[in-house]
Amino acid sequence: MHYTRFGCKRDFCRRSNAPALGSERVVRILIVSQYYPPEAAPIPGDLARELADRGHSVRVLTGYPNYPQGKVFSGYRQRWRGHEQDGRVVVCRVPLYADHSHSPTKRILNYISFALSAATASKVSRDADIVYVYATQMTAAFGPWLWRLAGGRPYVLHVQDLWPDSIIGSSMMSGDKRGRLVARVLGPWIRSVYRRAAAVVGIAPTMVSTLISRGVRADSAHLIYNWADAGGSSDALPPPSHRASRAEVVYAGNVGDMQDLETAVRAVHAAADAGVSLTIVGDGVARETLRELVTELGAPNIRFEDPVSRERMPEIYAKADYALVSLKDMPVFHGTIPSKFQAVLAAGVPVITTVQGDVRAIVDETHVGFTVDAENVDALAATFRAAAALTSGEREEMSLRGRELYDTKFSRESGITRIEEVLAEAVKGKWNAR
Repeated sequence: MHYTRFGCKRDFCRRSNAPALGSERVVRILIVSQYYPPEAAPIPGDLARELADRGHSVRVLTGYPNYPQGKVFSGYRQRWRGHEQDGRVVVCRVPLYADHSHSPTKRILNYISFALSAATASKVSRDADIVYVYATQMTAAFGPWLWRLAGGRPYVLHVQDLWPDSIIGSSMMSGDKRGRLVARVLGPWIRSVYRRAAAVVGIAPTMVSTLISRGVRADSAHLIYNWADAGGSSDALPPPSHRASRAEVVYAGNVGDMQDLETAVRAVHAAADAGVSLTIVGDGVARETLRELVTELGAPNIRFEDPVSRERMPEIYAKADYALVSLKDMPVFHGTIPSKFQAVLAAGVPVITTVQGDVRAIVDETHVGFTVDAENVDALAATFRAAAALTSGEREEMSLRGRELYDTKFSRESGITRIEEVLAEAVKGKWNAR
């Protein structure tokens, strides 16, 4: 993807960047997201570019790229304001404290620094019709919420993780008094963010019902599934290979504590005699610990590969018999659908998932793979053995069902169109925040 960076000017985000298409009026959209390409943040990047291509004037307010390593990317230097052109999209960057470590204090500083820094860029929103907030963490909504309090533009909140649940249950603060304190402090503010939003989008059915139970108006709550982060359409992806009496499993994504990959490593080691192997593609805070565990177990059937670009993911999946989608068994994850799940469906690879709640229900209902209890080595090892025993014809049927499910429910086109509709209705004032 081509980016052009410029020295920042006072009016750095006040230009329209695309002509109208057809007879519809151009909607001026500001996207606020802590993450944006070249970081691994496909949804805000895809959304911004596609909305601009559809004729809208799109600007992005984001931080300097540092995720997931926690270090500012080569070629970038933090300054008070940065300005880039990503195709038709104007990208405005603000400084933050770069970190993605185990330290609760540093991670909180990372979130809060972006929230405060973005809030100072209120001029960016003044000529927007609507503000879209990509809320991987709720702190990204602080600026739009503050601007709205002061009479600024309405905002639409796209919730990716429920707060404060994800903080309390995270490896940073699990069982920590700081987590409970943060929850007490954030609770009233989060409810205010919900109330003042023109619309709130959840990414799974359970998440939407939970948001409503926490004060989001039912008429302003919307279910929109995330789309695949593998790049390209399912039609463009090569079919995976299917080898009977063995199972080459791939895990691609964040290698963190919440992904429960220790269970997967132990289960694959236990099922090695059934021809099961695992390739972990990605990086994260748990990678080195997992490497040490593999060495300790003496498991040559488990390999690690460095992160790859979205464009290379099809070739990764093409080599796999199954794709692992895993998370620990925590209530906050029951109402979420990891984006890698959609990528796997798009690639036509059968799924093996330990994610409970909505993901398990979808896989069980559509028969696109195997489901198993989370954090259970013996159960997962048995599932790996069952997967290896399937015939190539049975695996091919799973693949076809997965592609069909992706095309009907999880495609990029349908997701962006639904968000575009919600933004348009919010501009018209259909959902009036209290």
